[in-house]
This record gives sequence, C-alpha cells and structure tokens, in this order.
Amino acid sequence: MDLGLKGKTVLVTASSKGIGKAVADMFLAEECNVAICSRNRDDLIKTTDEMKSKYKSEPFWCVCDLNKASDIEGTVSSVKKEYGAIDILVNNCGGPVAGYFRELSEPSWQSAFEQVLLSVVRFCNLVVPDMIIKEWGRIINITSISVKQPIDNLVLSNSLRTGVVGFAKSLSNEVAKYNITVNNIAPGFTLTNRLYELAVERAKREEKSHEEVLADMAKQVPMGRLALPTEIAAVAVFLASTKASYLTGNTIHIDGGWVRGLL
Repeated sequence: MDLGLKGKTVLVTASSKGIGKAVADMFLAEECNVAICSRNRDDLIKTTDEMKSKYKSEPFWCVCDLNKASDIEGTVSSVKKEYGAIDILVNNCGGPVAGYFRELSEPSWQSAFEQVLLSVVRFCNLVVPDMIIKEWGRIINITSISVKQPIDNLVLSNSLRTGVVGFAKSLSNEVAKYNITVNNIAPGFTLTNRLYELAVERAKREEKSHEEVLADMAKQVPMGRLALPTEIAAVAVFLASTKASYLTGNTIHIDGGWVRGLL
C-alpha cells in the first residue's frame, strides 16, 4: 500500500530509543526525511548509526531537552534548515517520575508539566504556521493508556498526558480546515526501558523480581503479552499517511484489550 509519505519531512521527539525510535525507523522505511532528537548525544549517534546501516539514508539528529524552550526552538530551526518545513510532527517523551500524590513536590509537577504538556504546545506552535501555509500537516502525540484508564502510582502521567489529549482535540478543530490532522496514540504496556524501570520500582515495593512484575502486567492484558514498540509505530505511520486524511481529533489506544471501558 502506498501511504503517500515518500519525501515528507518528519520530526519525532525523544526518539533515540523505545517507541520514538521505532516510529522514526518506520518513517525512514517509507523514505521520509526523518529528524530525531533526544537529550543524550551518545544515544542519538548510536541510533543514527543503526539506521544508517539498515537504510540507504540516515536521520538528521539534534540534542534537545524537552523541558527547555530554547532547545525546542533550536531543534525546529535546525530541521527546517536541513529539510525545509516540517510536514509531520510526532510528539513523544519519556514518562515523568512515578509516585503517588502526597509523595510529589511542586517542582516535580512543574518539570512534568514542561516535559509532557508544554513541550507539545511549544513544538506545535512552531510547526503549525508552516502547515497552514502548505495546507497539509500531521500531528501525532504519543501519550499513554493512562489517558483512558489511570494507572496507580503515576499521578503525573495520568494528569498531564490527559492534558495533551484535551489540547490535541481543541487544536484539531482549529486546524482541520487547513487539511491538518491531530491525533493521539495511547500505548498500553510496551516493552521499553521506561516499562522496565517501572517494573523494577514496583518489584522493590512488592518484594518481587522485576521479571515477575512484567509477567503480572502481561497477565492483565487479554492478549496475554506486552506490546512491541513497532506495533505502536505502525499506527503512527498510518495516521500520518494520506489514507488517514479524514481521521482527526481521536485518541487510539493500543493495549491488547487492557482497557475495559467502551469508549
């Protein structure tokens, strides 16, 4: 199937590993001009080398701390200088610190706000004007299944990723007339470093091994297993395609059936 993505310019944030990396990799496979960013320069170089050996092309990369407006502005500026206006923006970020409400300080809330929600607003503010001029664009936000069903001990993620969904729905209505779509993906338990870290933390609390915790997570899923990052990436690429041109303002959960609700 021709997804109509060849030659499109894509920026995937927090993409040196995990879901972001899988998304960037799949866009490269579609022959897009791909830009990746991360706080960790070494991880970016490693990821770029891996992709270069796999494809004829390689991603353009920038060091970017999503909590810093100057880094976000610098990243968008660098990508535009390299490839031109950004056609597809995939907002992804690592999860904020785990914890229950009474365990978290105000600085933790502020940091999570900047990382999870404000970074999305800042990137959108910088790329939407060019999308309006071109009358075409795709914005895809990688959130979490917690926007559908809150997860214990993740009050920051539960709160702020839900904010991303509210922002995306509002923005989607404003820019739809310019042929710009805005959608969210809400992954369930996915085999990433983030999930491993959460499993280790929970294992300490429950006096179990992290392998047991991961097995317990898988048992909660009707499909009986955890997701692969590539399974999330496949939906992101479809949402960016010309085939998904009438799909906007939605949040799609990819969870193996974990959410029990109807909506």
